[in-house]
Amino acid sequence: MPGRQAQKYGEREIIRHKDYATNEWISVSWNEFHSLVDTAAYALAQIGIKEKENIITFTQNALYGLVTDFGSFRNRAVVAPLYATSSPDQITYIINETEARILFVGEQTQYNVWMEARENCPLVEHIVIFDRQVQRAEGDTTSMYYDEFLALGKNASDEIKNEVDRRTRSARPEDLATLIYTSGTTGEPKGVMLSHSNYDIIMRIHEQRLTMIDDEDISLSFLPMTHIFERAWSYFCLTMGVRVVINRDPKTIAATVKEVRPTLLCNVPRFWEKVYAGVQDFIAKQKGVKAALIKQGIKVGGKYYLQYKSQGRNIPLWLNLEYKLFDKLVLSKIRQTVGVDRGVLFPVAGAPLGDAINEFLLSCGMPITYGYGLSETTATVSCFLPNDYKIGTVGTVMPEIEVRIDTENNNEILVKSGTVMQGYYKKPEETAKVFTEDGWFRTGDAGTYVDGKLSITERIKDLFKTSNGKYIAPQAIESCLGGDRFIEQVAVIGDQQKYVTAIIVPAYEALTEYARKMQIQFHTFEDLVRNQEIYKMIEGRIAELQKGFAAFEQIKKFTLLPHAFTMERGELTNTLKLRRSIINKIYKKEIELMYS
Repeated sequence: MPGRQAQKYGEREIIRHKDYATNEWISVSWNEFHSLVDTAAYALAQIGIKEKENIITFTQNALYGLVTDFGSFRNRAVVAPLYATSSPDQITYIINETEARILFVGEQTQYNVWMEARENCPLVEHIVIFDRQVQRAEGDTTSMYYDEFLALGKNASDEIKNEVDRRTRSARPEDLATLIYTSGTTGEPKGVMLSHSNYDIIMRIHEQRLTMIDDEDISLSFLPMTHIFERAWSYFCLTMGVRVVINRDPKTIAATVKEVRPTLLCNVPRFWEKVYAGVQDFIAKQKGVKAALIKQGIKVGGKYYLQYKSQGRNIPLWLNLEYKLFDKLVLSKIRQTVGVDRGVLFPVAGAPLGDAINEFLLSCGMPITYGYGLSETTATVSCFLPNDYKIGTVGTVMPEIEVRIDTENNNEILVKSGTVMQGYYKKPEETAKVFTEDGWFRTGDAGTYVDGKLSITERIKDLFKTSNGKYIAPQAIESCLGGDRFIEQVAVIGDQQKYVTAIIVPAYEALTEYARKMQIQFHTFEDLVRNQEIYKMIEGRIAELQKGFAAFEQIKKFTLLPHAFTMERGELTNTLKLRRSIINKIYKKEIELMYS
C-alpha cells in the first residue's frame, strides 16, 4: 500500500508526529514513508527475519511503529503489538508464546520493562530501540537504536532486496498480518489471529459506508495502536490518503485536540464522558441570559439532530434558521472550546456510551458515530449512519457482515463475515468455544437486532445475579453514572449479594472546587471522600441518575476512593476496562463493610 499511495500522492504529507525534545511537529510525506518502509523491510531481512515469523512491537504510538508494521508485511512476517504500559510478566507471556526473536521497544519505560523480563525470554535475539534518548543498560550487547537498524537496510545487498521483493510478491490474502492480544479481563491473554484478507475486507466495507471521508481529512491518532480500533482505523486512514497526526503521550490529548483540530478522531467513551462533564461544568457556572442561551441552543440542536437529521427527515425551514442562529451563537463556541469545530466523523466504540451523553454531544453538533466491534471481528460490526441512527442502538450493521441473535443462549450476538478472525493463536480449545458448529462467531455480548440496527443489552460474562435471583448488567449502571462531573470511575458490585453497591472514584478537581464553594474543611483528598456532606451530595446525584433503573438494579450503598483505579495495580486492563475480580479482591474490606 505505501508504494501505490506514494505514486499517487508523492510529496504530500501523510503523517505528522511531534519531536518532544523541541516540541515541534515533524511532517512526513508519502515518498518518505514509502522509503522508510522499504528500508525497514530490507533491515529486517538483513537480521534474519523469516516468512510468517512473529515479531513484537512494544511502544507507544509512533511513526516507526507504523513503518515497522509495513516493513514486516513486505517480508510476510506477522506483527504482535504490546501495550506500552504492559508489565514484565505480560510481555514475557506474549513474547514466549509467539516465539519472537525480534523485539522493537519505544522509550525508556518499555526498555526498562524488557530488561526486567529478558532473563525469562531466551529466544529473543535482536532488540531495536526507537528512541535515541534511551539509556542502555551496562552489558547490553543485543540492542541497537532504530537509526542503526535502518542503516542495515540502506546498505542491504541486491540479494537481500530481491528476496524482500520476492516475499512481497508471494504474499497471500490468508497470510497472518497481526496477532492482537486481548487485554485479559479474565484469564490469560489470547492472541487474535487477523489475516491480510480480514483487513482488506474491513477497509473495503468502511470505504462503502463512510462516504463522507476523503483525502482532505486529518485524523488524530490517540488510542494505542495496539488496540484494534485505532490500528484498523489508522490503516483505513492511510488507505484513504487521510493525514494521520500521531499523539504519543495520552496525557496531552486534550491540548493536542485543540492544537490539531482534527476532522476525524477515533476514541473510546471515556474521552467523551470527560468532554460531556467538562461542558456540563461550564454550563453550571453560567447565569442569566448566557445560561438561558446555552440551554436553548442545546435544545434546538437536539431537535435538529435527533428528531430530524437522525431519521433522514426534511428539516423545516424555521428549524433550519433557528439552528443556524444558535449554532453561531452557542454550539460552535462549545465545539471550538473542545477543539472539535472541524469535525466530520468521530467514531466511538470499545465500551458503552450513555444515551444522555450521546444525545448531548450530537445536540452540540459533534459528529459522534457510535459503533460496536471486537478484536475478533477486525473492529467494526455496526455503526451509526449519518442520517439514519437511533439512540439506544450501536447503529446499522456494516456491509458484508451478517448478524443473528442466539435466543437460546442469553440472546448472544453472533457474527459471520470475512472480517472474523482465524482463531486464537495456539489455543484451539478456546477457539472452538467461540464458534458455533455452523461457523458463527460468539461475541459474548447480548443484544437485539431489529430493522438492521443492533443494540447491546449487556456483556454476558459481566452479568451477575444477586442473592435474590435478579440479574444485573453492571456496565449499563456504570455508563449511566460515568457522565456525572463528580464521578471519574465506577465499579458496580453485587454478585450473590442482597443488593447492589459500588466502588466510586470521584473527580478530584470538581470535588475540591465544590468543597471550597460549600466551605467544607479538608486538608487531603482522603478527608474529602470521608466527609458526610460529600457522601450525601454524591448519594443525591446517584439517586437522580439511576431513576430509570429498576429498584433491584439501583446502587444502595457506595464507597468513595481517594485514588483512581490503575493498570499498575491490575484494576484496569490496557484498554481501561475494569478487572472486576481484582477490584473485588483489593477492596474486599470496603465491600464487606457495605454489606455488614
